[in-house]
Amino acid sequence: MEKNVLNVHMFGRFSLNWNGKEIMTGKTRESQFSYLMQMVLHYRREGVPREEIKAVVFEERDLENVNHALRSVIYNARKKLTAAGMPGDISLIEQRDGRYYWTRQIPVVEDAWEMERLAGEAGAEADPGRRLSLYLQACRTYTGDFLNAQGAVWAAQEARRYHGLFCSCVERAAQLLREARDYEGLEELGKMAAGADPLADWETLTMEALVSAGKPLEARKFYNDTLELYLKEQGFTPSGKMRDMVHRLGQQMEHSYGVLDEIQRELAQEKELYPGGYLCPYPVFLGIYQMVQRMSERGGQSVYLMLCTVVDSKGNPMEEGARLEELSQRLGESIRRSVRRSDVINRYGKGQYLVLLVNTTLEDCSVVQRRITRDFTVNRQRIGVQYHVSSVERQLGEALGLSDG
Repeated sequence: MEKNVLNVHMFGRFSLNWNGKEIMTGKTRESQFSYLMQMVLHYRREGVPREEIKAVVFEERDLENVNHALRSVIYNARKKLTAAGMPGDISLIEQRDGRYYWTRQIPVVEDAWEMERLAGEAGAEADPGRRLSLYLQACRTYTGDFLNAQGAVWAAQEARRYHGLFCSCVERAAQLLREARDYEGLEELGKMAAGADPLADWETLTMEALVSAGKPLEARKFYNDTLELYLKEQGFTPSGKMRDMVHRLGQQMEHSYGVLDEIQRELAQEKELYPGGYLCPYPVFLGIYQMVQRMSERGGQSVYLMLCTVVDSKGNPMEEGARLEELSQRLGESIRRSVRRSDVINRYGKGQYLVLLVNTTLEDCSVVQRRITRDFTVNRQRIGVQYHVSSVERQLGEALGLSDG
């Protein structure tokens, strides 16, 4: 870290560092000192109009003398900076023509500006290797939303702009890595992007790299881990692009020559044997559903799809939280114990499960629902389960235009 340079961290948590020492910005990011420094340092070249600073620092508070209050905040900020070891013989925050500026005598290194500089250099660079290096450096600089996308309008606008720049850098770096067939680098880029911008579908880059590199076992494990993460954090499955890659992975999986009995033994080996229904990830459930749907075309089976949802005492879906996660897991166990081994289960979202009931009747579905409710209910709890049932055969008929009438 360069000496006598103020290092400013705008991505994620706001921080100031002077000669290896962090300048405390208060217990909350809403402190007047933090708001003042964020604006003055980020707009240090063009300056910040006095009225804009007053609007952000004091928000909508009704002050008798707002100009006096602002002078007091600036005075205290200078004292705080000097106490941290910065020079006291110069005016660190200057006022000129109704604008406030950071002094030119103290150089500043700001991560947001660095990212812009690197992205700009990358765009103008002709050499692919050097261009890739610059884009990757720009990506690494982004460690979270600009000022955590806080409520101030200017900060929220900059957060959107920098997030767009980050996405552009990631996508351009990914394209260069694809062209170079550097799948290890693409895998690392996907993990880095997902760390800086969680649950934004960057996992598709890692999945793409694993599939393209011919790593089927790692790819399947990564998909299952990602599926679990998205279900736990957001209550829905990853994008269709991820599922397309799982399909592509299945097409790539080839085995050495074998005989039928050996192949059958391998197919029949479940890693874990459960007494109840077959719990599987969504892509597996989707494949089974589509196969069963095709089989029902011949009219040999009656199949129903059942959606089970955790609801509160008023019949509304449960809100997010640790309580919902515990109830979701308990509902899954209750469903597994209440259906047959031939029935298929998928945790579809937070507090929701899909159950494919094969070769059954609508009356039997009601019996299964009563079993699940009885197993799930504990100590007269007011939390319950809501059920929706649909015939797979009827849905297929409607899709093919074969419904009655």
